[in-house]
Formats: sequence, structure tokens, C-alpha cells
Amino acid sequence: MPPDLTGLRPIPFLDLKAQQARIAADLKPRIDAVLAHCQFILGPEVAELEEKLAAFCGAKHCVSVSSGTDALQIAMMAEEIGRGDAVFLPAFTYTATAEVPLVLGATPVFVDIDPHTFQIDVEHLQERITAIRAEGRLRPRAIIGVDLFGQPADWPAIGEIAQRERLFTLDDCAQAFGATHHGRRLGSAADCTATSFFPSKPFGAYGDGGALFTESDERAALYRSLRTHGEGTTRYEVLRTGMNGRLDTLQAAVLLSKLTVFEEELEARARIAAVYDGRLGNAVITPARVPDSVSAWAIYAIVLPDTDSRDRMQAGLKADGVPSAIYYPRPLHLQPAYAHAHDGAALPVSEDIATRIMALPLHPDLTDQDVARICDSVLAHA
Repeated sequence: MPPDLTGLRPIPFLDLKAQQARIAADLKPRIDAVLAHCQFILGPEVAELEEKLAAFCGAKHCVSVSSGTDALQIAMMAEEIGRGDAVFLPAFTYTATAEVPLVLGATPVFVDIDPHTFQIDVEHLQERITAIRAEGRLRPRAIIGVDLFGQPADWPAIGEIAQRERLFTLDDCAQAFGATHHGRRLGSAADCTATSFFPSKPFGAYGDGGALFTESDERAALYRSLRTHGEGTTRYEVLRTGMNGRLDTLQAAVLLSKLTVFEEELEARARIAAVYDGRLGNAVITPARVPDSVSAWAIYAIVLPDTDSRDRMQAGLKADGVPSAIYYPRPLHLQPAYAHAHDGAALPVSEDIATRIMALPLHPDLTDQDVARICDSVLAHA
């Protein structure tokens, strides 16, 4: 007989308060230091953070920016991607990945995903590039690979395609900062890597923020110029059209504090994911692993047989005080804002997964009792 879970306190899907309590002794002095020196834009903490993040993931350059979306935009602005250009990206991801090419006048070309890992399907990617070239309406310019839910996309395969097709590669690592692939942290697998510090991310600020990573001196210099209105060597020398895309110093201070516990939190996330695997694997479809990788576990997504099963599962979990979420209820090519950009190509896996996927709570401040209770509830309603 399943345990009675009714009447227990709700489990938080994300618990930033608990995390803040753990780092309070380090966090408060860092914030106080910013309030004392009053260099709120590009203060010394920003440079310190960039240096430490580059070292953390093994990249030559880190350029912090105002959000993950702005990171994507600055990276594409630097390549002069715009009208008439095709940008290939997965249909199953967050809206920002497709939004930015359209803002710049380019056209997103949606690619289907692997049904097990949910990462971009590299065979379909090649098919889409070949078809767009043959059609001749758009110029293939870039591939955005998304490290969805914390796991890496197949960067070796994407890199081979990009080299053969002479395309710029952009790693949308918003959900996977801290993940590894073939023994290396993500950050240098593509021509440029963009990440997000949105508060819900594994490595999140207390507001918006993001960063760009590159091995190229020239690109890094361009990113720094573009994030500050296209300025040159002085503030009032404007070399190009840029944007206001700087990271606040206060957010840099928060992130420096969080960096002190980040590796411990990644380990905690991995332990929780392993418990979910062990207890739930015979009742629901648990996440397949990308070979030779370690996930950052931004999201632990299970797959149910159909939409009705998912609806019943969510209702049952809610009654037990267990939250859940759907990432993502609709693939991008079916979103009203992007319908005009889609060429009508069939993307059946993205459409199917969207009807059956569901995320469970996963953050480093879940207790063993919380995790056991979540598992009990899923098993009771499977």
C-alpha cells in the first residue's frame, strides 16, 4: 500500500532561500563591498568573475553580459548574421534560441530532436542543411546546438557538420553550465558558447545575467565592444552598432559567492538524479544519458505514455504537495510567433515529446526525505 502523502508540506520546485542561507556568510560581505565601492557597472567583481568562469570551464575568454538571450544575440551580431541567413536550431527548446535570429532578421530553421536524449538530431540537421542549400532561398550560416536540460549536445558530430558546411557554431549552454563532455567542461566545444545566469539555472544569479566563452581573441574583443554600445578604446569612440548588454556588478558578486559551492551542488544534483533513476526507471521513462558526459541536471524530465497519463500524474503529485513542470508544452515551430518562419518540415519527435514530457523537482537543497517522497508520489500515480 502506498504511503499517505496528503497533508505534508509542499516541496519547493526550486529553493533559493535554502541556498542563500548556506552561502550567507560569504555572500553578504561581497554585496557589502559593492555597495561600498559603488562601481555598479563593470566593477572589479565582473572582471574577477570572468577570469574564474573561464578557468572553471577551460575556455580562453569569458565575457559576461546582461542575460542568456543577450549572449546569443551578441554572438550572432559579431558574425553579422542577418537577413537572408539560415540559422539551424532544435525545435524543442526555450523560445530565446529562435527569437534572437528573427530579431536580427535571420530565419530559424527548425531541426528535430533525438527521442531519447532530447538533443538535436544530427542526421536530421544534415538533411535540413542540404535541403536549404538546394532550395537556394536562404544562406546557411550557423548552427545553434542546445545543451538541453543540462546534458551536452553531440558537439563532435555538430562540429564535423559545421566544418564541412562552413558554418558558425554557437553552443546554447543556458541549462548546462558545469556539464562535461568527453572529460571536458562545456565552454569550448563550439566557436562560441553562451550561457544564462537566470535564477532557476544550476548556476544562477539574483536577476538576469549571462556570459560568452570563446577561444578567439578577436571574437572576445568584439563581444566586449558589442555589449557596451559598440564602443572602441574609449567610451565615446563608437566603432559599430552595439547594445547595452553588461552584467551588473551586484550580480557578479552573487555569482562569485555561488561559485564557491557550485561543484558541491553539481554533485548533489547528480546524486538526486541517480536516486530518481533507480526508483522510477521501471515505472516511467527516465532520462537517457548522452554518452561520455556528466549532466548539470538543470531539469530531470520523465516521459509518460500520453497526455492523459501526464495530466493524471501532475494532478496526483499536486495533491501530494509535489510540484512538477512541463518543459516544453509546445515545440517552437508550432508557436504562433514563429509559424511564419517555419518551412513546413515535419518534426514528429519534437511534437510527440511535448505531449508526454514532465519535469520533477531537482535542486541541491532537496533532502533525502523530499526525494523519497517525490519518488513515492510518482510511483503511486504511475
